[in-house]
Amino acid sequence: MNGVAALLAPQVVARRLGADASQPALVHVLRMFGVRTVFIGAELLFLQDPDRIAQALCVGTVIHTSDALSAAAAGRRGTLRPRAAVAATAISTVNVALTLVAQWPRRGPR
Repeated sequence: MNGVAALLAPQVVARRLGADASQPALVHVLRMFGVRTVFIGAELLFLQDPDRIAQALCVGTVIHTSDALSAAAAGRRGTLRPRAAVAATAISTVNVALTLVAQWPRRGPR
């Protein structure tokens, strides 16, 4: 849902994060975040091959980890307001956790 919102309504997402929605660079970055997130989600929804799903999850983990680290660094440097940095870091950290849970080995009958 965050990916679709960032792609289609980046100014709304920026305001929700407490960031300045009038900055064109921020709007561009949010759209890039959105398109990646939408494509990762679509892969996970529509892929049937377990190997391709595993690969998509690994790529998603790397992407969301880099997003979380980037948001935290931007907050630390002051290029992103504290509230926006905390929100963006939290969202990406939850996404990392979800990819890791999805990769967790399953036990029992298949």
